[in-house]
Amino acid sequence: MNETVDQLLTGPPLGASEGELVDWIARLEEIKCVAEAVQAEAAVRLEEATRARQAEAGVPSRKLSEGVASQIALARRVSPAKGAKLLGLAKILVAEMPHTFALMKAGLFSQWQATILARETACLSLDDRRVIDYQLCALDPDGEPPAAVTMGLRQLENAAKTLAITLDQESVVKRAANAEKDRRVSVRPAPDTMTWLGVLLPIKDGVAVYAALDQAAKAAQAAGDERTRGQVMADTLVDRVTGRTTTDGAKPRIEVKIVMTADALTNDSDEPAVVEGYGPVPAAWAREALNDAEVFVRRLFTDPAGQLVAMESRSRKAPDGLAEFITTRDGGICRTNGCDAPIRNIDHAQRHADGGETKAANLQGLCERCNQAKEALGWQARPAPDGSIITITPTGHTYVSPPPDTWQPDAPPLSRAEFVLRDVLLDHRLAA
Repeated sequence: MNETVDQLLTGPPLGASEGELVDWIARLEEIKCVAEAVQAEAAVRLEEATRARQAEAGVPSRKLSEGVASQIALARRVSPAKGAKLLGLAKILVAEMPHTFALMKAGLFSQWQATILARETACLSLDDRRVIDYQLCALDPDGEPPAAVTMGLRQLENAAKTLAITLDQESVVKRAANAEKDRRVSVRPAPDTMTWLGVLLPIKDGVAVYAALDQAAKAAQAAGDERTRGQVMADTLVDRVTGRTTTDGAKPRIEVKIVMTADALTNDSDEPAVVEGYGPVPAAWAREALNDAEVFVRRLFTDPAGQLVAMESRSRKAPDGLAEFITTRDGGICRTNGCDAPIRNIDHAQRHADGGETKAANLQGLCERCNQAKEALGWQARPAPDGSIITITPTGHTYVSPPPDTWQPDAPPLSRAEFVLRDVLLDHRLAA
């Protein structure tokens, strides 16, 4: 295939053969790899330029490059935490792993493959990391790509681990011991009013917990329990952690903050409710959940426009009630575009020192990283009349964060018949 990038991005022509379509997909994958490499190179140069500008402005050395990761995150439409990881990876690839980076620029290695190698060599010295970079990713004497480009992700990870242990077993063991400090529990929304509960544990504890749940499931099924193995394991986990059982008839005692209209609560409306920490839920589900448990409910009602009743204060720091209001209004999630981190700080959009008032319209919920980033040299933010927050980065790029409770789709969904009609008309235009 000799098509240019622009030609490839227009899509394969009608009537392309199966082989041509596979070639098209493969070439686009190569372009993605090259683009990720160029993005990494641009990220490194952005940090260098920012450090130089900040140093010239007298910013202390410990604060140089502040806000760069957040700018990368906004540009790449990811969270600031992800932006920081991308910047860190870019610096490693450009400065410490030249062969891996060269494979990316050749379209043979993806960003995720490079991430695996960078992660598995993080505990090693620079010299040892470069040894693994060479052994796994250097071209052979005839210029042929290394075996790493055809390895599966797990195979690539194991190859890097094996080399790391061979080169510096002590560092690998030390890193494993330190990793136990990162054990934690997390929860995130799943479809259909479900949640994913995750636990990061040392391997011996994780395997032991799973084995205990598996044993409970086998015992229950042997006794004639009609639940599936997965259902028994999930129910057993909940029972043992909360101290309740599924057979004693006791209802769970829960505390929930739920935002809904009065009509939705009283069965007169099906307008979705919002559960803090989860997101939108059907009104019928919310009513049923409230009836099915001993619940302490903090109900926050909205006006007809979908806005919570505003509160304000003359103090610089938002009082607890106002801070709680902002957290609920923003859905418990950082207002920065692309950031999914939980709110940790209630921040003034327009700085208090610049005359920004401590009221709902000028306050936003931010995670710690985003709150710190906007204090870097050259960052600006201000509230808009519609409740949006407008952020301007040091490079002059503008990002608008709409108020979470007023977002609506651009147009109502099409019916099945309208979908069919639209596709028929589209096929007709393409054929013409």
